[in-house]
Amino acid sequence: MAEYTDIIYETKNNVAFVTLNRPDKRNALNDRIISELRDAMVAAEADDQTRVIILRGAGKDFCAGADLAQLEKSAQASILENLEGASRMAELFLTMRRLKKPVIAAVHGRALAGGAGLASACDMVIAARSASFCYTEVKIGFVPAIVMSIARRNLGEKRAFEILATGKVFSAEEAAQIGFINRVCDDTDFEAEVEKYANEIAQLSASALMLTKYLLYQIDSMNFEQAIRAGVDLNIIARQTPDCQNSIRKFLSKG
Repeated sequence: MAEYTDIIYETKNNVAFVTLNRPDKRNALNDRIISELRDAMVAAEADDQTRVIILRGAGKDFCAGADLAQLEKSAQASILENLEGASRMAELFLTMRRLKKPVIAAVHGRALAGGAGLASACDMVIAARSASFCYTEVKIGFVPAIVMSIARRNLGEKRAFEILATGKVFSAEEAAQIGFINRVCDDTDFEAEVEKYANEIAQLSASALMLTKYLLYQIDSMNFEQAIRAGVDLNIIARQTPDCQNSIRKFLSKG
């Protein structure tokens, strides 16, 4: 097991828990934590016992976005150095999207800027009722550039523009209403509800989850006919999986 400095990685009941662990900095993202997050995601993917990954934050907040101290230093860096740093964040998002296993963000407190983007990059988001989200980049003259494509895929055009361009704060309740997150849980039961939800998903067919995730994100770049055809191909593949064949056989035996 790799040793981490800015995250905590642990497993329990077929679930990998990846915890951002810079509570004194509100789990702000710097190069090291981004690199460790990507490594942890790859480790969870390689672990045959892990079925679901939960991403959460230590302390009062989920994640405050980019570490402003590092962002200030980047103003003095070269274009190539900044490209390397920005690409590191992009690669984390792409890695999460490519994983075969579902990733669930468990958001409490504030998810700001890149923190909101990090949550939305997960396959599902569960938030405590007191949680809030905000793309704060515009307030410091910056642009939510890397996270924009994810927000646009999660939301309609008008809604995406509003939250990206105005830096408005929106609650967990509103986030659920607009489809930015999946569900809201009471703060008192939050951790237990997150684990319960993850354990329920962990009981599902791993191959079905993998193929569903693969197809869902593949059709982003397809037109309607291409997406239907891709569905046909994957339908054929799914029928040949042991999980599908065993489930059908079990169902028929009950008759």
